[in-house]
Amino acid sequence: MAITATKLMGWVRFGLFALILAALPVRVFAAPYAALVMDMRSGEILYSKNADTRLHPASLTKMMTLYITFQAVERGEISLDQMVTVSANAASQPPSRLGLRAGQKIAVRYLIRAAAVKSANDAAAALGDAIGGNQARFAERMNRTAKALGMRNTTFRNANGLTQAGHLSTASDMTILGRHLFYDFPQYYNIFSRKTADAGMAKVYNTNRRFLNDYEGADGIKTGYTVAAGFNLTASAKRGNKRIIATVFGGSSTAQRNAKMAELLDLGFKRASGRSPENRPSAPAADTQMLMASNAGSTSGLSAQRIRVSGAVSKSPFPKRRPGVPGADADAIQMALAQAQAEAQARALAEKIAADVTVEPEAVAAKLAEADAKPEPEAEIQLAEAIAPATGPRPMPRPRHIAALAPAPVEPEATRIAATEPVEAPVEDEATALAALAVEAPVAQTEIAALAPAPAPEPSGFAQSTEPQPETLRLASAMMDDILRNEADVEAQGDAEPAFVQSTEPQPETRAARSDKVILAALTPPAPAPHQQPKVVARASSSGGRGHGVSLGYYNSKFAAERALLTIALMETDTLGEALRKVASRPKGFEANFVGMSRDMAELACARLTARAQKCSVIGP
Repeated sequence: MAITATKLMGWVRFGLFALILAALPVRVFAAPYAALVMDMRSGEILYSKNADTRLHPASLTKMMTLYITFQAVERGEISLDQMVTVSANAASQPPSRLGLRAGQKIAVRYLIRAAAVKSANDAAAALGDAIGGNQARFAERMNRTAKALGMRNTTFRNANGLTQAGHLSTASDMTILGRHLFYDFPQYYNIFSRKTADAGMAKVYNTNRRFLNDYEGADGIKTGYTVAAGFNLTASAKRGNKRIIATVFGGSSTAQRNAKMAELLDLGFKRASGRSPENRPSAPAADTQMLMASNAGSTSGLSAQRIRVSGAVSKSPFPKRRPGVPGADADAIQMALAQAQAEAQARALAEKIAADVTVEPEAVAAKLAEADAKPEPEAEIQLAEAIAPATGPRPMPRPRHIAALAPAPVEPEATRIAATEPVEAPVEDEATALAALAVEAPVAQTEIAALAPAPAPEPSGFAQSTEPQPETLRLASAMMDDILRNEADVEAQGDAEPAFVQSTEPQPETRAARSDKVILAALTPPAPAPHQQPKVVARASSSGGRGHGVSLGYYNSKFAAERALLTIALMETDTLGEALRKVASRPKGFEANFVGMSRDMAELACARLTARAQKCSVIGP
């Protein structure tokens, strides 16, 4: 029994010695140490140790796999709900695993959760095969993306980080990658801080949950471990307005790695400035050689399809038309502005004519003297013939002064505009009423003054009666009717020459002995000639319950006020279609008004304009 116990103790000692020998190579050949600490906001490096040494990244590789997956989702290559067929390559990956089987279909979102939280190798490989078509093509895309991100010392060979020749990176490059994940895809970054997640097939637990629980402010991001790499970790934490990101390579254990990371983050918070400006990294441009697997159909494998996408904009989309005034296009507005300018010019011409045609009796007498002294021009003779009555006896004293006062220099259109424009000043005498020509009962002297050109020289002895005779009023009214009919005929004929013929021989009845004083009077009025029924023209009036209006406020110029009136009239044709537009000159400026409205119409129009953010007020008598 004693011998048996002795042998047994020897075997125990031998076993312990064997275990010690087995452990020695691990310590002798431990992975090299490397670390880097960076201010996440500014990108400033706060601490560096072997940061550019190329080492095995282990599962930190999955940060690049997830970065490309997020790119593909945002660019429409795949969707989070797209079902991926698991390849044989993905199903054959060693632990850590989600447990995928070849030919199985699973949503992209579950693969993302398994790769980010559990660090499942089969889930990462399935994402790489789905996006790249196979492991080699996806590795090519990983290397192109690493170069675009500024990871100068990194080369990838697979999607999950298992040890493979040439699959190397640095602490500096992995810190850069983690910073891009934070800034380029903030909508997905929170997945790295989840302690558990639903991966579809199972509930998975975060491999970094101990550090997330133990370190204040920690919110990510990824762990990694292989025998060749040791215990790696890229972590991020925020305290106040400071955020630090750090990477450590070559930890000897999970506890030692976490303790070292806490030490590095504390160092970063001490050295970082809370006032440092945020310097966001630039996201890489679109990959021009994207490779994407076609998962359509019910095949067991994945048929890869090469899709070349250019990031250049080939065509700029045409901007949508801004919501404008209904029924008012650019041409209509241009015509309205032109009309406003024409009306302004016509109104100015009418005011000038009104100012120039204030006729006194002496001026009329002077014009009569000038008519006697000068021979009658042909145009004046023809106009005199045109206004003569068509039937009935001729008056013995031919009213040649009417021909002399014919408005030859004035254009017909300007004359009509001047005749129809209302005058704001009150009518105080016959001369002002003559310029307006807008009164309801025409007066002979008014029409004669409206047809008069510039003031004549001083009178030479003729006297004019200031009292209008009844016969004169009737004759002048009949003559003006004939003038208007003749003007309409001339306008209908266009540019055709008039067919009037004037005899050069003086007629006996055209001359009569004159006394010292000339009194304008008519002979027995001729028999009324048949004429067309007068046309009734309806115009808005500011009387009869229509004494209200709407004021749009004051403008710096008259043209600006008229343009505002036209624009508003086009916008509110229902309520302002029958209103009159009026610009009044005030000490504050030019007031734009709509007049000739009832109180209800004015209040309704002002309410609609207020709804359009247009200042307005109701004005009344």
